[in-house]
Amino acid sequence: MESQYTVADLVADILPRMGVSTVFGIVSVHNIPMLDAIGKRNALRYVMCRGEMGGAHMADAYARVMGHLGVLFTSTGPGMANAIPGLVEARFAGSPVLHITGQTATKHIDRDAGTVHDVPGQTAMLAAACKAAYRVRTANEAFGVLVRAAAEALSAPRGPVSVEIPIDLQRAPIARPAGLDALALPIAAPLPPNPAELDAAAEILATAKRPMLWLGNGAKQARDAALRLMDLGFGAVSSWNGRGTIPEDHPMTLGGLHGNGSPRVQDFYGSVDAMLVVGSRLRGHETGDFSMKLPKTLIHVDCDATANGRTYPNSLFVHGDAGLAMAGIADRLAGKASVDPGFAADFGAMKARAREEYLATLGPYAPFPDAIRAALPRDGVWVRDITISNSTWGNRIFPITDPRNSVYPVGAAIGPGLALGIGASIAAQGRKTVAMCGDGGFSLGMCELWTVAQEKPDLVTMVMNDGGYGVIRHIQDAVADGRQFGHDLLTPDLQGLAALAGLPFFKVSSAEEVGTVLAQALAVKGPALVEVDMRAIGAVPPYAPYATMGKHAERARQ
Repeated sequence: MESQYTVADLVADILPRMGVSTVFGIVSVHNIPMLDAIGKRNALRYVMCRGEMGGAHMADAYARVMGHLGVLFTSTGPGMANAIPGLVEARFAGSPVLHITGQTATKHIDRDAGTVHDVPGQTAMLAAACKAAYRVRTANEAFGVLVRAAAEALSAPRGPVSVEIPIDLQRAPIARPAGLDALALPIAAPLPPNPAELDAAAEILATAKRPMLWLGNGAKQARDAALRLMDLGFGAVSSWNGRGTIPEDHPMTLGGLHGNGSPRVQDFYGSVDAMLVVGSRLRGHETGDFSMKLPKTLIHVDCDATANGRTYPNSLFVHGDAGLAMAGIADRLAGKASVDPGFAADFGAMKARAREEYLATLGPYAPFPDAIRAALPRDGVWVRDITISNSTWGNRIFPITDPRNSVYPVGAAIGPGLALGIGASIAAQGRKTVAMCGDGGFSLGMCELWTVAQEKPDLVTMVMNDGGYGVIRHIQDAVADGRQFGHDLLTPDLQGLAALAGLPFFKVSSAEEVGTVLAQALAVKGPALVEVDMRAIGAVPPYAPYATMGKHAERARQ
């Protein structure tokens, strides 16, 4: 006799019809029916992470590289709570993650009855971390809730959405939904901008002699429209989460060298007479807490109406989709743009000098960006943790050619790097992936090394080992009068750790050999671990703003 069709069966059936092929998670008492249904069908790749936090970061990076849903399964209570840091990061990144979690039986929910894993207020906790959070309250509404949650995660502005399914409802029998086989997610259509706002923007930009674009996360899918404006003479720069929207070997983009830490770029903005900011919050983290001066004439485009005036004041706000807005402005500027014929030459000279000057601040690590870029194939994926190497050069000056090939913790949390690398490398489907972690961040997520060993993704994990929290040392130098506390780390011998996990191991002991050694690791089929011995290479100089603050502190001590 055939068993009844249940909500758990629906979960297993609906995900492939949503375009999902891989899910991440940990099995537990409150999600066994759903994962059992997935296992029986064998239609999805199930990646068994070692911790829910790691699993959430994997689903996030997978979503960023795929450009589609990343799916995470957790249990309720502590398992759900362990995933919160990864969901918070997905929210920062605007990443479409669908988080499906269990819940205690419906008769016990929010009663603080002491049932296993019971956390009163779980939905509120998830709602605070995610774009939205839903609870399935009856078996028959499960289909509609899952469709709504997935569509909301994928609708601009994208973000993580959680769905709680109580354990008794997972087992509840339902009729197989008639709409399942022809499912089309009701993703919100791109928001058309107001034509009057486009007219006003074009009127301002038509008189600009030295116009620029600032491209953020919201512009990642609008490369063609951005290039139309650049063909009219615009220069470009990117937020760190918008990098690769324009390939950074394009002569008229600064990429991530957007001025924070580059005085020459900031000086150049003084000559720019109009800047079109598209899909970017102009985050305080990237603008020196909004102290960086941008051009006075600033037009802001965003699909989120609350972005208007949230950080920098603007001359005009255009509410709408990034691609539609830029295309509409380009249509209106055709034959009317009046860009200074010398702007491109000035921009190119400034870009070359700014990059040269910035590389000169990196001390012994100046060769790293270009050497690693040469070793990593053009379509390779560049993942990094919040380590001092990323803060100084990984986010700013390592060339990126496609937005889906760039993954980093937008929320500036330490520790996601290895898990982000796993999710990214699985989504990359054979393209090479490098995940750069500091020894501190690597320690925080080290348990996921065994996920690497089990799943065998094409991932090179590069650990920048300086024996402690390098960024914290610089901050303490700058703000604690040089007193350092709690920054040294005892970490495992990485070669021995690689042997335990059955991973090929490589070591870099000089700046000159980083490209060669990394190329050897990338030639390995499957995963490898690379240690960069920073104590042998030398210290990383402080980066903005701590370089300046540190000098002030040093003068004060003298």
